[in-house]
Amino acid sequence: MNRILSLLCLLTLALCHPFTAQAVDFKVKGQWQFAFSAGDNNLVDTVGDRKADSEDTFHARQRLRLQMDAVASPALSGTVFFEIGQLMWGNDSSGAALGADQTVVKVRQAYTDWAVPGMPLRVRMGIQNINLPKKAGGGMVMDNMDAAAVTASWCFNDAVSLTGLWVRPFNDNATAANGDGTSSYLDNMDLFALILPVRQDGWDMSPWVMFGLRGKNTFPSTADGRAVKIWKDGMPHYTLSSDPFGGAHLVGDTDKAWGSMFWAGLPVGISAFAPWNFELDINYGYVEAMGRHDIPVRGGQRMDRASTRREGWLAMALAEYRLDWGTPGIFGWYASGDDGSLKNGSERMPSIDPWSKFTSFMGAANPYPTGYNDLGSNYAGTWGIGVRLKDISFLPDLKHILRVAYWNGTNSTGMVKYAQARDAWNYGFDSNPNKAGMYLTTADHLLEFNLDSYWKVYENLTAGLELGYIVNGFDKDTWQKDGRDWLGPSMSRQDAWHATLYFGYSF
Repeated sequence: MNRILSLLCLLTLALCHPFTAQAVDFKVKGQWQFAFSAGDNNLVDTVGDRKADSEDTFHARQRLRLQMDAVASPALSGTVFFEIGQLMWGNDSSGAALGADQTVVKVRQAYTDWAVPGMPLRVRMGIQNINLPKKAGGGMVMDNMDAAAVTASWCFNDAVSLTGLWVRPFNDNATAANGDGTSSYLDNMDLFALILPVRQDGWDMSPWVMFGLRGKNTFPSTADGRAVKIWKDGMPHYTLSSDPFGGAHLVGDTDKAWGSMFWAGLPVGISAFAPWNFELDINYGYVEAMGRHDIPVRGGQRMDRASTRREGWLAMALAEYRLDWGTPGIFGWYASGDDGSLKNGSERMPSIDPWSKFTSFMGAANPYPTGYNDLGSNYAGTWGIGVRLKDISFLPDLKHILRVAYWNGTNSTGMVKYAQARDAWNYGFDSNPNKAGMYLTTADHLLEFNLDSYWKVYENLTAGLELGYIVNGFDKDTWQKDGRDWLGPSMSRQDAWHATLYFGYSF
């Protein structure tokens, strides 16, 4: 079936001009992307005699994104969005080995848009891209996520509108591994949000709230209660869990059938003082405890009964000044951190699918994130400050962005007693995407440098060179304390770096 869809996509692409059939206009747009990356994004070098970084230094990747719209009228249309890739050159499972004959076509989105007759109400139903409002630094709760949803928007006037949405990211994924054979019972997660965008001359804001329910069997689990990954976007088995090390305990021993979740956000933008631009974003999140679970403590001699509750907040801000030669700016963020005990749960802000976008190596600020070394971290449990110079141009059609950012942790050093290994700070970060983020304590820091350049070769073709370096400031004394022999041999850290050459053709 996937191969048939691929052939249909290519046939439609060959007819790339809009055409009319039965009073429906079919339009096609898309993007070819190629990335050639060299680098090492692992901040752990060795653990004892074991080489921690065993991956290739160089990777070549590509992907095709293809969107087709069937437009019957301004009030009714349907959209399907296919993606082929990412294809890692030479890799069989991704479809880019000799022969290139794997089935790798993915349906990212498939939805309909329609307007209610006689009313300023528009509805979108189906698998769609979900974004909660955001300003500075990216969306740290749910950003750029493809999921099954119904979205309804009511426009009061040009300045005020109201959007409501229902998202079902998980359902019918549980298995008999839950222990009671309930493979399709109490295993759905549902999210309900209200968004109120307000736009005025010189400022705008979009306050929002989101309530969620998750069944106790939402996430398949192993025999010891640790979550099994069943998703490709985000890492909610970490970002909703109170346990930062050694696995993700989402539900403990509990009689509760359902657990509640809640988030709220207030993104604000101020442009009234141009050429100054100011942005502020405040977020809060809460995940109800669903039982308690055992977690080992220093030496493995006793166990703490840890709560599955998680609650925290985050604030981000940006100030920039537009000049003829570029736009200098300063940015920063602060997020709540763990207090040193898991008995009362976690104090880090929970999330579903966050994207940090202040920087382009630890974060995902690059406009074409296809490189293997993009880390896309999470700000939960950290604070930071940075400067940037964007839109610097010395030659026509060539622009540069320079960023420098300092990261530090807000988590108590006392949390290290729960670590399952000396490099456990890297556990939520050693897979891609890395939405859980590194676990920084108040004794740890990172210093990040980005220099990204983009050349508009043609109207539809962009070439880019993205360079990044991270100075590793994790405190070895904190993570290799006295009496920790049970954690195994000592750990050697290293800096991270990358250089990515990008080509993107959009049509």
